[in-house]
Amino acid sequence: MTNNKTVFAHIASVRVLVTMLVSLVMLSACTATTAPPPAAAAAPVGFADEYRIGVGDSLAINVWRNEDLSIEVPVRPDGKISVPLAGDIIVGAKTPEEVSADITEKLAKFIRDPYVTVIVTTMGSDEYRSRVRVTGAVEDPLSIPYRQGMTVLDVVLEAGGLTEFANPTKSTLFRKNGERIDVDLRGIMNRGDMSTNFPLMPGDVVTVPERAF
Repeated sequence: MTNNKTVFAHIASVRVLVTMLVSLVMLSACTATTAPPPAAAAAPVGFADEYRIGVGDSLAINVWRNEDLSIEVPVRPDGKISVPLAGDIIVGAKTPEEVSADITEKLAKFIRDPYVTVIVTTMGSDEYRSRVRVTGAVEDPLSIPYRQGMTVLDVVLEAGGLTEFANPTKSTLFRKNGERIDVDLRGIMNRGDMSTNFPLMPGDVVTVPERAF
């Protein structure tokens, strides 16, 4: 009698385990068919997560489980793109994450729980935004692609140097973040004082004013 009880208890335990395994398999299958794919790993702070879309960029718009709505499209001169169902979307000066949220909001009127990803496939506007420029009283005002290691003196020399009307002690370096830095070009060029020969960053503008007569 005791042996029969042991056998029945063992069979009951096996049935419980089988039931649990079947439940787990069904739950996994359900999750795989209903949940969107995991989000991509976050990019390092200060790089891709801060990239602002511009004219000339190309964007890959992917709407999960909706291939007809997934497209790759260039940014038009008006800073917009066209997305099926969503219509025209303003993308200029926005991050990919912001554009994704805008498209998701538009598509939510037509499809249930849209999951949208936006990837910049071609950064056509990046070369323009990363240029450095020299303006004002230089022989040849210019705009050139940024190169790592370039300084204020480098770009002023590439611009042909100062004109006879320049006021080199009042020169200014403007950063694209709004920062304004005084530059003494006379000290740099005449005395070899490199204390204001600042390394340049993408988007910098060096301005040399004329003297007041």
